[in-house]
Amino acid sequence: MRADARRNRDRLLAEARTAFLDHGTDASLEDIAARAGVGVGTLYRHFPTREALLAELLRERFDALAADAQKLAGHPSPREALITWTLDFVQTTTVYRGLTAAVTATLNDPGSALHASCEMMRDAGTALLTRAQEAGEVRGDIAPLEFLALVAGSSWAREQMAGGDLHGDRLLLLLFQGLDCPDAGDRPAR
Repeated sequence: MRADARRNRDRLLAEARTAFLDHGTDASLEDIAARAGVGVGTLYRHFPTREALLAELLRERFDALAADAQKLAGHPSPREALITWTLDFVQTTTVYRGLTAAVTATLNDPGSALHASCEMMRDAGTALLTRAQEAGEVRGDIAPLEFLALVAGSSWAREQMAGGDLHGDRLLLLLFQGLDCPDAGDRPAR
């Protein structure tokens, strides 16, 4: 990539990050291009869709989450590993208002630029859930997609209540109390 094209791309990413933080994932792409000092055609040459732009902004975060899931797979408490990863996942997917819906929607859209990253997150969460189930630390009767739907719902609630009275981490911990195996005994709240 030529130096001027790389500068344009970097400016677009910086402006998109700011716009998505300020206005959510529905921020105007035209405004992002204007703030970066380029035309909207330049934006679309680098990022043909909104999802492609989001995918580039989230790539490092999602790669880090996948690596964390690998590390947590060796944690002595599979339940604690699942909780730790899930809390990190929710923080990542709520960084931009509207991102939870975008991430959830792309799981069923293999053509989306976000699909591969979201599928990687689904696989990481599924592996940690399965390990916790096999250890008898969480209910065995919850399917991975049910678990991810509950997490997405908690993420959405956290996103909607930002700055409100709802404490997002507490909501997730309540969810995990509901996932505990009935015979696993009382577990302290994390």
